[in-house]
Amino acid sequence: MNHPHEHQPLVDGTGSFDDALDWITTADRVLIGAGAGLSAAAGYDYGDRERFAQLFPALHRAGFNARYELIGYPLPPRLQWGFWAVHVDDIRLGDQPDPVYEDLRQIVGDRDHFVMSSNVDALFTRNGFDTDRVYTPQGDYALSQCLTPCTREVWDARPILRRALEGYDPETGATSEAAVPSCPNCGGPVTLNVFAGTWYINDHFQPQLAGLNNWLANATADGATTAIIEIGAGFNTPGVIRWPIDRITAHLPSARLIRINTDHPGVPAAVASRAASLTDGAADVLRRVATTERTPT
Repeated sequence: MNHPHEHQPLVDGTGSFDDALDWITTADRVLIGAGAGLSAAAGYDYGDRERFAQLFPALHRAGFNARYELIGYPLPPRLQWGFWAVHVDDIRLGDQPDPVYEDLRQIVGDRDHFVMSSNVDALFTRNGFDTDRVYTPQGDYALSQCLTPCTREVWDARPILRRALEGYDPETGATSEAAVPSCPNCGGPVTLNVFAGTWYINDHFQPQLAGLNNWLANATADGATTAIIEIGAGFNTPGVIRWPIDRITAHLPSARLIRINTDHPGVPAAVASRAASLTDGAADVLRRVATTERTPT
């Protein structure tokens, strides 16, 4: 399939790992762009078939093999909320620290920074990043909304998910009828507050977007340099992270792009001289950076 912007040739960045390490170490500011590949590196892989079979035996018997097959798939309500309850409990509601994200937090340190992420698992804020510094335009699994929507409000999804888990039967993959939620305003169906259609509500993420735009507008103040670390952002939804990161890099002459991506490491030719294409696994790269980062001289 052809992608917009394909007329821009993609090449490997000329920077090596050592260059990337120097760029990250000496930068005054750090911008992180995160795609699904980062969460996969942390163990939350939507394509993990073995984990899927363990968590969703009924859906596995029905012919499904991985979580990504269920994203946007129209299951009956009891099955839908059974899937969401188990899936979100596994991927979003835990409070254990994650070493991959801890490495990222260590790499950033106390420098001025911002995060833009297509992931809806809140792993950044769960691992020490300030909520005001994390823009997640695709949503958050811990929030719910009216599917219509009849209101621009969103609600804490945890009570809904807890009831769905309590009513969940692993043999059928369904939760109880009583656990299927309805909108408190109109009585219609409820969904999780993640981007999957025109009904998606993103008003509550606008303050972070405004913060990001303000941060970018001041990126070159006082001659500041910016390291842009993009991790695991491919071409499933390139308009969310990958292409914006390309545009930001192009418009910030003092920026250096470190693209960590095993499958799609290429960068636009126009920024190749100030970019590094790193194809090792994200967890390994971030561990190396976190453990070998040198003090700027």
